[in-house]
Amino acid sequence: MILIADSGSTKCDWILLESLDYNIVRRIRTKGVNPSVLKKKDIENILENCSELSFYKKLVTTIYFFGAGCNNKKGSDKIKNIFEKKFTNLSKIAIKEDLMLAVFAASSKPSVVCILGTGSNCCFFNGKVIEQKVKAMGYILMDEGSGNHLGKELLKSYYYRSLPEDLKFSLEKEFKLDDDMVLSKLYGSKMPNKYLAQFARFLFENIEHPYAKEMISSCIGNFIDKQLVNYKNELNEVPLYFIGSVGYHARDIINEELRKRKMKSPENFIRRPLKAFIESIKEDRLFLKEVV
Repeated sequence: MILIADSGSTKCDWILLESLDYNIVRRIRTKGVNPSVLKKKDIENILENCSELSFYKKLVTTIYFFGAGCNNKKGSDKIKNIFEKKFTNLSKIAIKEDLMLAVFAASSKPSVVCILGTGSNCCFFNGKVIEQKVKAMGYILMDEGSGNHLGKELLKSYYYRSLPEDLKFSLEKEFKLDDDMVLSKLYGSKMPNKYLAQFARFLFENIEHPYAKEMISSCIGNFIDKQLVNYKNELNEVPLYFIGSVGYHARDIINEELRKRKMKSPENFIRRPLKAFIESIKEDRLFLKEVV
């Protein structure tokens, strides 16, 4: 069996495929498996606590893992070592950064691809390799336009007392905003970006409110101006894609912000890259061997 995984910091989606016909055997979801923010033992516990993964561990012969935090040797080696211990009949393991799955979900042809999920990223795919003009430095320094960024701006507005009263009331009703607890989540938890990203949902639930819409627009504009604008020359030649849940839910705002800057509209918004990737390899069975 083939096991393919798409992991961010928040969640990891796993799909088991039959080796011969690529039919889906099982879909599984666990907590995010990010080697940059989780210790080896934490990742092992996530895998061990998933009974479905344990059930198939002797049947899996090939793993393709696309994950946040796997864009360096240290992170990818950590994941590889854990998998070799967990799955006992492996013949192949391919560990790739999550950006690569986004690229393959969009197209196997040259394109500019943006990720807007819990985190954010942007690249040019020349048909063979990824080219990045801005190095991704993670959720503390960067992540413009991401769920992490949106959540951070919402909480800042709340604590600076600039949030309109109606939104403030709704936010307090939906979330427990005890000051000590918020501080603990931000500075004492393993994944503060995951905690912040959950507040992005509130903004999209209230997107008709001018204040919420303006906040989303500002964050998206920030992403375009700091990341996407670096690929203006490439965009004259190749299509643009947005991957991830934030990009999908903000698609109208993204189009609006791009129009303001006289930049091209995206070819497609893909909410679930793993699903799109599976469809690609089922349509073209050589695709998986060629690109990974």
